[in-house]
Amino acid sequence: MGDAKDFAMVGLTGSIASGKSLVAGHLIELGVPLVDADILAREIVEPGEPAWEDIRERFGEEVLNADQTLNRGALGALIFADEDARRALETITHPRIAQRLMQYAQQYRMDGERWMVYDAALLVENNAHRWLNALIVVAVDPQVQLERLMQRDGLSTEAAQQRIDSQMPVQEKIKVADYVIDNNGTRDQTRAQVDEIFKQLMQRFNK
Repeated sequence: MGDAKDFAMVGLTGSIASGKSLVAGHLIELGVPLVDADILAREIVEPGEPAWEDIRERFGEEVLNADQTLNRGALGALIFADEDARRALETITHPRIAQRLMQYAQQYRMDGERWMVYDAALLVENNAHRWLNALIVVAVDPQVQLERLMQRDGLSTEAAQQRIDSQMPVQEKIKVADYVIDNNGTRDQTRAQVDEIFKQLMQRFNK
């Protein structure tokens, strides 16, 4: 087991419907320890968790299901339409997600891993990329992004565009990226780019 400084954390991000999940899945196939922010976000809002209590107090019972679990659809509709509500939710959840992430990182480090990937949509928006050792950004053209989101979630053009506009443009994320994956092509082309970045990360952090 090495010191904390021997363990690196690599961010993986993109914009909604950019294909980040495809990249994450291939990294896992390559044996990379990966923590998904969406999974952390679900863990911290289980009924009775502190974040769940805060969400109920801030947004009311209408964002809860009958069994008291969080109604992510209802909450999502609220925050996509209201920037203040979105910021309030982030204030509740982000510190708890960061704490849970550090627990996973500590476990991977104790298991002898030298680096891991943190898969999260808002790394750049939250300036979290500043404390990461490297950042991978998955990028697609705006029209491709819109079409994929409409198809994936069954959304109208307007609804899909609203969700895209709620995030930072991917071009802004590319400016702070160490590695950029162009996901406009085929899945195999994307996987080939992931393979190359994996090799570079292994050389960089497995010394």
